[in-house]
Amino acid sequence: MQIKKAQYLLTAVKASQYPEAALPAVTFCGRSNVGKSSLINCLLNRRNLARTSSQPGKTRTINFYAVDDRWYLVDLPGYGFAKVARSERDNWRFMIDEYMHGYQGPNLFLQLVDIRHEPSALDKQMWAWLQAAGVNCRLIATKADKISKGARDRQLTLISKTLQAPKRDIIAFSSINRDGRDELLRLIGDYLAADTANDTADEAEASAATELQAQGAEV
Repeated sequence: MQIKKAQYLLTAVKASQYPEAALPAVTFCGRSNVGKSSLINCLLNRRNLARTSSQPGKTRTINFYAVDDRWYLVDLPGYGFAKVARSERDNWRFMIDEYMHGYQGPNLFLQLVDIRHEPSALDKQMWAWLQAAGVNCRLIATKADKISKGARDRQLTLISKTLQAPKRDIIAFSSINRDGRDELLRLIGDYLAADTANDTADEAEASAATELQAQGAEV
């Protein structure tokens, strides 16, 4: 899959502010310092579309980006930044929960974890939250350039065991050397293709039902 056009669309803190068109969404979540903005810029092939900062926890809203007029890339607020007040962390939790259950379009959630470390308690909570919600979700292990390729395999095994997720489904990603970018694009492309196929099937089923009703009315 190739991305030809990407642009910032809007910022939301509640469901009433989400885009009117419920296009398929690819939603990124992760700790405040996991490299989410760098990954988004790398994925979209844009240098500064998602703002990176040396100050973790800067993203405190839900940011929507329109991609190829076909789908949304959604950047959720980072979690786990210790210097943020408890009340604000609670607001983030409510904001993310509302988005998980309130966004009306199809959604693929991609949770980012730092490949160099064992997933934290908050990483475990986030992954368990996604699992409990029954959403379509996968893991992305960021900062893969920071360790050797031999160490990558060991760390992916650790992440897999800690989060009880299939190792084969975890993508090792580097925004520096772009490792994992093609694999992530294929994942997103497959997700969008499946959604299109489902829409086509639904339309065909609805058309067949309408035709049967018309035939019954003629008898």
